[in-house]
Amino acid sequence: MFESKSSKLFYGIIFDLIGMASYIIPVVGEFVDILWAPLAGYLMTKVYPGKTGKTAGVLTTIEELVPGLDIIPTFTLTWIYTYIIKKESTNKKTKPQSIEA
Repeated sequence: MFESKSSKLFYGIIFDLIGMASYIIPVVGEFVDILWAPLAGYLMTKVYPGKTGKTAGVLTTIEELVPGLDIIPTFTLTWIYTYIIKKESTNKKTKPQSIEA
């Protein structure tokens, strides 16, 4: 289900929209976040296994529990980190150096 980059991005956007939906119902929405926060953290660990997923899962749970931070698209930002930022830093480390005389 969360195998390809595009499926991770698609579901990440959906999960971010669910997290932001608490703004639709101002007072009740914050109580819904209490239920959504641990679920979002768990889903993050399933979408992004390993160290990245565990770290992002904790941050997602905290982000959903703190009032006013729901606007942060944590799943989408994790996708950007995983497939753009982390990829660029990996490419820089593995790029062979040329020796010129």
